[in-house]
Amino acid sequence: MSNTTEDKQQGSVVQDSKTSTDSTACTENLMETDAFIHSSTVDPLAEYKMSNKRRGLALIFNQERFFWRLQLNDRHGTNADRYNLERRLLNLGFEVKAYDNYKVEEVLEIIKNAAGDNHSDSDCFLLAFLSHGENDHVYTYDGKISIQDITAMFKGDKCRSLVGKPKIFILQACRGDKHDDPVTACDAVDSEIKTNEVVVDASAVYTLPAGADFIMCYSVAEGYYSHRETINGSWYVQDLCELLQKYGDSLEFTEILTLVNRKVSMRSVGHASDRNAIGKKQVPCFASMLTKKLYFRPKH
Repeated sequence: MSNTTEDKQQGSVVQDSKTSTDSTACTENLMETDAFIHSSTVDPLAEYKMSNKRRGLALIFNQERFFWRLQLNDRHGTNADRYNLERRLLNLGFEVKAYDNYKVEEVLEIIKNAAGDNHSDSDCFLLAFLSHGENDHVYTYDGKISIQDITAMFKGDKCRSLVGKPKIFILQACRGDKHDDPVTACDAVDSEIKTNEVVVDASAVYTLPAGADFIMCYSVAEGYYSHRETINGSWYVQDLCELLQKYGDSLEFTEILTLVNRKVSMRSVGHASDRNAIGKKQVPCFASMLTKKLYFRPKH
């Protein structure tokens, strides 16, 4: 057997063996990397600049109805979410624009125009999508849009006026097809049981798009149902809005989101047409690529 053939068959052994030269090169590279890290300084109290003329633009895409060919259920209660979220964001100083049951082409055009705007005098940008979800997509009235395609429009190479500024994405949609079962904690607190029916947002959203100064806020952890009350709206948006009202101008944003996680996790399904859903739970999550603390302090 030739050396070449033997190397191919035992490739892992050959690959893993290192000469003294390889070892030296690796050590030098590590030393260079370590030196770079140790020389950098990080201010743990650093905050995003939020003293610009405007707080920023907030887009809300609210999907209650869907084209019949998509075979998606209407999302009763979502208009309560839109109204609630719109009020809270206005109170925080955002310029809010809400769109109900728009089509793919219309939604993409609105987002593209927003990404092309000059945000130089804005503190940040926010986009909320209230809909059904599937894989790495969210649904409009007549089709679905990739979340990564949406966020990509606001990255530094595409939207320079938002470089170094917070870009907040709120997604109220299911992220799986499982119900979260209740467990009893030592300090368990009974949650209020709602009288209106609880339903779920269909399908699943999986991916966590990345980008500097982005924060992705999800109504539920990956793999699970997101619950929505047919009158009061979704658990997540209800609790997010309540805590934004109480602490939006005083607490750091990720601290608020952690409180939302806790508050939603204390709920359980009380009344639902699906008997298997009774007593089930939900826990939201967020993926933060923020590089500083984010406060929505009042503008003077």
